[in-house]
Formats: sequence, structure tokens, C-alpha cells
Amino acid sequence: MSEEETENNDENLTWLNDVPLKLTVELGQGKITIRDLLKLKDGSIIDLDKLAGEPLELFVNDKLVSRGEVVVSNDHYAIRLTDVISDVDT
Repeated sequence: MSEEETENNDENLTWLNDVPLKLTVELGQGKITIRDLLKLKDGSIIDLDKLAGEPLELFVNDKLVSRGEVVVSNDHYAIRLTDVISDVDT
């Protein structure tokens, strides 16, 4: 593909830049009965299946795309990506 064709392809795809995507960061999963769910209150603890220090998982539109770790950025929680998942990995 020539350089001109590459530039034209890039221009043809610019409309995609503003398409919104749903990002989900998964800390872990757990199971709970309805009885125990109804007993939850401030300060309750729910055990998850991941250990402290294990990477979080980042999903884009419900597809796993990366793993990372929790960081604080400007007083907000954020995720630092440590491993980007390729199509070959999934």
C-alpha cells in the first residue's frame, strides 16, 4: 500500500474517533445469596475471587483488552495498563 493510500485510509476512518465506547474495569467477582445481599450495610465486606496485588482487567464493550493496576490520579482512581491483550492472546 502506498503512503497516499495509507493517508486516505486514515482520513476515511476519522469519523470513528468520536464513537463512544463502554469501559469496564473488573476488580474481581464473587457470589452471594439474596439473603446475604439483603443484610449488606455500610462497612460490609464482600470477598472477591482475586488476591490483593493481582491485575485488574479492562474491558471495552465487554471484550477483554488489557490488564493493569490501580493508581490514584488527581484524587480519582485510575488504571495503569501493564499488559495489552492482542487478538492472538484471546
